[in-house]
Amino acid sequence: MIGADAPGAGTHAIHARDGRARAGRLHTAHGAFDTPMFMPVATAATVKGLTPRQLRDDVGAQILLANTYHLALRPGAEAVERLGGLHRFMSWDGPILTDSGGFQVFSLASLRKVTDDGVEFRSHLDGAKLMFTPERVIGIQGKLGVDIAMVLDECVAADAPRAVAERAAWRSLDWARRCTEVERPSEQLLFGIVQGGMYADIRASHAAALVDLDFPGYAVGGLSVGEERSVMIELARESIEPLPLDRPRYLMGVGLPEDLIRFVGMGYDMFDCVLPTRNGRNGMLFTSQGRLNLRLARHAEADRPPDPECGCYTCRHFSLAYLRHLATTREMLGPQLASLHNLHFYLDLMKQMRAAIEDGRFSAWSRSRLSKLEEGSEP
Repeated sequence: MIGADAPGAGTHAIHARDGRARAGRLHTAHGAFDTPMFMPVATAATVKGLTPRQLRDDVGAQILLANTYHLALRPGAEAVERLGGLHRFMSWDGPILTDSGGFQVFSLASLRKVTDDGVEFRSHLDGAKLMFTPERVIGIQGKLGVDIAMVLDECVAADAPRAVAERAAWRSLDWARRCTEVERPSEQLLFGIVQGGMYADIRASHAAALVDLDFPGYAVGGLSVGEERSVMIELARESIEPLPLDRPRYLMGVGLPEDLIRFVGMGYDMFDCVLPTRNGRNGMLFTSQGRLNLRLARHAEADRPPDPECGCYTCRHFSLAYLRHLATTREMLGPQLASLHNLHFYLDLMKQMRAAIEDGRFSAWSRSRLSKLEEGSEP
């Protein structure tokens, strides 16, 4: 917990800048975390295959992301509240951010109905109805006791027509306003979310209107939903422009390591993505030389660490040949070791970026790192 003489929850102290990139520290009710920062995804109150101790000690995680929709279904916000809140429930004493369910508006499009009042989901588990209004979403996140809550928003598909994207953006703005009017724990931070589909002008207008609501932090959502990668990068660049420099800026649900470098260069501070653990479960490692496919026959007798530049538990103790063996025999240890490595790689990459910003060499560092990451990947 934050000490009595520590900065209050919501303080984002930026201590170094290099171009648009910046290094800082965001304070919450359960401690502070460094920025720029990647948040491992603990959708259902767990990062798949890893313990909280591994996340803290072996991976270097400082903040985790959980999901309001999934936790509302199982075990239910009321149950988590009775059990002492999400931190105690999942035995994680650091900061937690919860997504609001807005991404599920996109990913579960066949199981929901959106109106101006909110979103009615049919549970993907048993078909039961679950109504998410802005007020209820804030109430759920209050019961969970998380440090950073997100407003309810409507995320549209990449191919959404302009009229659909515009209607969703302004509906999301109304929902954001309603979220601000709900009582919540005094130290819980509430972030607004920029939407607008693939239309830069809608995004700019929506972002400017959110800024008028004076949130302690801002997220950019609705990207990595099927658009071309070049479009995603350009819209991320356009979307951040109206957001205030003195608040944390969070780019939701992206990205590849090389993209994170670019986004930090744009001035983003926070990120999350399922790629490190999802790819790990499917035999793909992120390394200092690019992506590595564990199932390739060429690795069958590779008696070396998967990434010689990595100091994670996996790379210190196991050979590439052994990890290939685990992947091809589908042993459960394989996804665990691969996920641990991938998350360590992501968190270490963020640490390197913070150091480069602090030393005033981010531009040179990023050019060198991008060249290695993009040129060395296996199929």
